[in-house]
Amino acid sequence: MEMTSPPKACLDTGKVRQLMEKGVTIHNPWAVEIGKEVQNERISGDGVVLYSGTKIYGEKTSISSGAKLGYESPVTVDNCQIGPEVELKGGFFASSVFLEKVSMGSGAQVRGSCILEEEARGGHSVGLKQTILFPFVTLGSLINFCDCLMAGGASRKNHSEVGSSYIHFNYTPQQDKATPSLIGDVPRGVMLNQPPIFLGGQGGLVGPVRIGYGTVLAAGTVYRKDCPEGGKLLIEGSNLSREKIFHPGLYGDIRGMVYNNIYYLANLLALRQWYIHVRQPFFQPDGQSEQLYAGAIEKLDSAIGERLRQFQALSEKMERSLELGKDLLRGKRREMLLSQQGELLKNWPAIKGCFTGGYEEAVDLKNRDTFLSIILRQIEEEGKNYVKVIQGLDSRASTIGTTWLQNIVDKIRDMALT
Repeated sequence: MEMTSPPKACLDTGKVRQLMEKGVTIHNPWAVEIGKEVQNERISGDGVVLYSGTKIYGEKTSISSGAKLGYESPVTVDNCQIGPEVELKGGFFASSVFLEKVSMGSGAQVRGSCILEEEARGGHSVGLKQTILFPFVTLGSLINFCDCLMAGGASRKNHSEVGSSYIHFNYTPQQDKATPSLIGDVPRGVMLNQPPIFLGGQGGLVGPVRIGYGTVLAAGTVYRKDCPEGGKLLIEGSNLSREKIFHPGLYGDIRGMVYNNIYYLANLLALRQWYIHVRQPFFQPDGQSEQLYAGAIEKLDSAIGERLRQFQALSEKMERSLELGKDLLRGKRREMLLSQQGELLKNWPAIKGCFTGGYEEAVDLKNRDTFLSIILRQIEEEGKNYVKVIQGLDSRASTIGTTWLQNIVDKIRDMALT
């Protein structure tokens, strides 16, 4: 399309013109805005479509072939890495990675270190932050699903799903966000061979919790417990019949919160090793693909950093809780509760060191290298289609890879709990 002179109110359209010249489809050039810091060479000219109302910012933004932005409503992208055939149909997307064939409906708000893997999908008005979705995971509409990782399912037709109007409650009355929930896990989830998880609509999870594969949470259920073994239908009402006095700053039993934060962080470290050793060979040696990989590693590092910051903030609050607890806690459990809180406060530097010392890099190298050799052989035979290769692994190969990753999780967890 030939560009005519823009209205005086328009910004410089040079970048828009350059994108059109390299093959990007822009039907209404004056309704598309490209920030001056955006590097046009990071945007593919092959099949990319920018609909009216699209705004692209950020020097780290990259857009791969076949991506379509803004089909349903205006869309803003800021420092995101967007994979092949991704459709972001409307909303705001910042500092996140979208791998091949991800789709998000209009009104979405995806911020802060999200990673949406192949064919993950969301309906309209979905809010995500610090969220990781494994391949095929599908979110309905009107959902707030921050600070969690979700896996499960083996294909587009057999996937984990979150029903519409669902909430992951990630902020406590004590003003904590040390509340990440693990829905599935990394060691088994990456193999794309686990039963799906279903979280029924108009319900919620009160983080931090762990939910196992094959779990079904009935619609309308607000669930506050761990069910890591999975395979259950869970039904629980959201109305509580009892009352108790609330003391700001006073904590009770923190064991579950501490354990689930440790376990979540250990899974993130395992996922980072998966990206470094297994995922990396699947990314083509070209601009957009390399940028997708770099973006994913950056988001994982940021996610780990965020979880450590929130965990540390929790540990620092134990000093005040101990002061209050000496006067307010009563009963047989008093000394146990005070001991728990004192141990977290005292041991936090050592706990943090378990996640920052790089110990995961040296865990079970035999199984890691064996599994990697299988992956590289599969790539030579079948090509660099990540989903196809992983789906094609036999049970022996999957077990080797899962054992390696689970050993990382167990090693880090045990170190942090010692």
